[in-house]
Amino acid sequence: MVGQSNDQSSRIESMQSNEHPQAPSPYSLDADPSLTDAQDVAQALDVNPSTGLSASEAARRLERFGPNELASAPPVPKWKKFLAQFKDPLVYLLLAATVISVIAWVVERMNAEPGAAGGEALPFDAIVIVLILIVNAVLGYIQEAKAEQAVEALAQMTAPQTNVLRDGVISHINTTDVVPGDVIVLGEGDSVSADARLFAAASLRVAEASLTGESVAVGKKPDTLAEAKALGDRANMVFNGTSITQGTGRAIVTGTGMNTQVGKIADLLSAADGEKTPLQKEMDYVSKVLGLAVCAIALVVLAALAIMEGFGDVHDVIESLLLAVSLAVAAVPEGLAAILTVVLALGVQRMAAHHAIVKKLHSVETLGSASVICSDKTGTLTRNEMTVERVVTPSGEVQITGTGYAPEGRMAMVGGDDNSAVAQGLKTEVLATLGAGVLANDGELRESDGSWQAVGDPTEVSLIVAARKVKADRRMANFQRVAEIPFTSERKRMSVIAKDSADAGKLTVFAKGAPDVLLGYCTRVAVAGAVRPLTEGDRQTILASVERLSGEAYRTLGQAYRPLETNSLAEVPGILTNAAGQIADIAEQSDAIETDMIWAGMVGIIDPPRVEVRDSVAEAHRAGIRTVMITGDHPLTAARIASDLGIIGKDGTALTGDQLDQLAGDQAAFDRATATTSVFARVAPEHKLNIVESLQRQGNIVAMTGDGVNDAPAVKTADIGVAMGITGTEVTKQSATMILADDNFSTIVAAVREGRVIFDNIRKFLRYLLSSNVGEVFTVFFGVVLAGWLGITQPGVSGVTVPLLATQLLWINLLTDAAPALAMGVDPQTEDVMRRSPRKTNERVIDAAMWGDILFIGFVMAAVTLIGMDMHLSGGLFTDRSIGALGHEAQMVEARTMGFTILVFAQLFNALASRSHLQSAFIGLFSNRWLWGAIGLSVVLQLVVIYVPFLNTAFGTTPLSPMAWLECVGLAAFVLVASELRKCVLRAMAARR
Repeated sequence: MVGQSNDQSSRIESMQSNEHPQAPSPYSLDADPSLTDAQDVAQALDVNPSTGLSASEAARRLERFGPNELASAPPVPKWKKFLAQFKDPLVYLLLAATVISVIAWVVERMNAEPGAAGGEALPFDAIVIVLILIVNAVLGYIQEAKAEQAVEALAQMTAPQTNVLRDGVISHINTTDVVPGDVIVLGEGDSVSADARLFAAASLRVAEASLTGESVAVGKKPDTLAEAKALGDRANMVFNGTSITQGTGRAIVTGTGMNTQVGKIADLLSAADGEKTPLQKEMDYVSKVLGLAVCAIALVVLAALAIMEGFGDVHDVIESLLLAVSLAVAAVPEGLAAILTVVLALGVQRMAAHHAIVKKLHSVETLGSASVICSDKTGTLTRNEMTVERVVTPSGEVQITGTGYAPEGRMAMVGGDDNSAVAQGLKTEVLATLGAGVLANDGELRESDGSWQAVGDPTEVSLIVAARKVKADRRMANFQRVAEIPFTSERKRMSVIAKDSADAGKLTVFAKGAPDVLLGYCTRVAVAGAVRPLTEGDRQTILASVERLSGEAYRTLGQAYRPLETNSLAEVPGILTNAAGQIADIAEQSDAIETDMIWAGMVGIIDPPRVEVRDSVAEAHRAGIRTVMITGDHPLTAARIASDLGIIGKDGTALTGDQLDQLAGDQAAFDRATATTSVFARVAPEHKLNIVESLQRQGNIVAMTGDGVNDAPAVKTADIGVAMGITGTEVTKQSATMILADDNFSTIVAAVREGRVIFDNIRKFLRYLLSSNVGEVFTVFFGVVLAGWLGITQPGVSGVTVPLLATQLLWINLLTDAAPALAMGVDPQTEDVMRRSPRKTNERVIDAAMWGDILFIGFVMAAVTLIGMDMHLSGGLFTDRSIGALGHEAQMVEARTMGFTILVFAQLFNALASRSHLQSAFIGLFSNRWLWGAIGLSVVLQLVVIYVPFLNTAFGTTPLSPMAWLECVGLAAFVLVASELRKCVLRAMAARR
């Protein structure tokens, strides 16, 4: 392909920006593609439909026209994101109080006598508060940026994919990389990635409800339209955002991004989803309740100060106002939402590293609650390395050796002499059976660097591999496919019509499908190359072989054929044509094609269970999660695999789709069946949906796997929709909440485990944050109310005396909230994480037991802090320390430093205690190195505040003696001791129950 000229670029742009003309017009470069011959469209877009664009040309067009995506809102500037950190009513109050403080300081300086001493050289309180707010905003901005990066990485992992023809080879690329002129390859289950003009289609049907509102899938043909038609009637066009429900096709992209039909109405299709998750809503609720409670307490504290001590001057008013507002700000964990998002995002990234790609962060909440996992068999519970091992024909049975996709092996007669006359006839039948399977096939076998790869359905590729092993594919080299009746889960069969160039182009129908279904369309049987009528005895023998192979865990596929004895489909009896002699959609005429067929034989395909799945099923069972197998395979095959994996016992059986149909009119009976049955076989897509809805009616949280387009309704309806990343269609992936990159059932169980761990960790840091903040509130509240007993109000000192300064409260929150909480968000899993029953969806994140922990620890924290202050004050409840040479003011600074430090250390001990409601903190004490790192950082910063002189002035602190440090650590450690004693009592009470 030659490079694209500017003129060609203009033509492409013209094709992209084309509006539908009001009337048909002669072809021109900017004509409607639906009114233009496909070859002319290809010429205008400078592409060869048989090879597609070259990789270099596609790259040039991508650079010129941009990614294939709808325009989104412009990104928010970083400075706006930073300023958004200050958008909080409590922060506004604090800033207002700080301004008042600065004004009071200015007034004091202006009214001071010249040369008089006293007063502050700088408004330290105001400066420190502003600096802390800035640091808080920086931390919040960093946390949100990390969360956004994680979400963006997640979006990249779940980006939709498209099959395009480039350099003559079908490639799987991101949908955003599709460019005008690309040849897109369409198949059942694909999402259409751009507006495109069809030039080839086989029984193609497209669901266009998202664009046109038409609920029924629309048939598509590449024929050029004779006149302009409405969007829903343009049968030779496919449009961005629609999905393929049946058939195959190829089309030339005429519009991408905003130049598609969807792009024209993009303002009506806003992708922004501002809906908050249930967990976020509960966190908002908790923050509001806590905020209101703390504001009320702050007012009480302010009133108590006014009544009990009075305000001597404007400085007392300012200091009391700062304390009240700071208390409200400090008690509400403003960074909770950001921390929650970061923890969820980190958890989702860990899942992705283990092949479970969760599309939305909030899905993690539901994962930990899963009580039933409904799984397909093939590829999920099994290895998906389909291998044809048996071929059964009317004359006998052969075994095909070799495993995997390498076409290396041979056939050996089962129970007979390979050189006998019967064996020779049997070989002829085997070649015919496998040959039919090769032609009725959409799979492809590729060799790359010495290894063989399956492209398409592994079951279909296994037929190609088997045919190559015995050279059966060579017998079919003269046949060329001319039409197709695609496989659907309802039909359970697929047929193609091929012409034989070695026999004057005569047509033959080749079909494959479920043996019991395909047999119903056969009236003849081929024995050693001769055709005779199919008898009832033949039918019973074939069905008995199906039962036998299914009982041995083989998946069976029947093959049949029918010579049409003509080289024109129009001459086939029953085929409908119009007045011009054109044949109607062949897929709608299957009754005329798939009749009077000749039974060739059937194959037995083995797909061994995954070794690791049995352990995963057992682990799920221990976690109270039931595993249900839903498959289209034979009941005996399904039961055998399920038994081997431990899903059912050795004597367990499967319930079939026909049996479910008999229960359809009795919802209670249907629910009883799904409650007691764990294997469903020979089911259709509607059965899967009904099973999911039935399990949900019973109060279960259901995870449902799927790969085909018909699985999408069940996957979307399930609480946790799981799409196969390897074999799954784009429609199913878009409907799912999670994608398995390795199509492995064990990955689902691992994701559920990780979901439980994440939820546990969320509860851990919520317990820590809220109990620590409640401890601050209780410290200030009881410090004011009990000031007279504790010695905080001292004789000889007039005005307001508060237990902790506003700057100290803000520093505590800055020091102990973010880092330890984030570290607890990545805490390792506990031993019992998969030994507990699934969490109920109506169970509150912060339940009564957690509120008990929060209030208890908060009270203990306040008690040890106030006791520590009391020990360093004269006139205290526990001690009556002499003022000595310190003086009242210096003694109060020392006492505040003690209370300030005790509260910091108490919260750090609380970080260890909050890791579990019942389990001792000493179990796995050093398992979280990040938590110890956060604790170490907080200790170092607290030392800096206490021993750096200028910070002493800013935070109202003073250096402490070694004995004072022993008192601080000892009192703070009592938080951990009290928590351990409470847990012992709770464990004992739980054991009695």
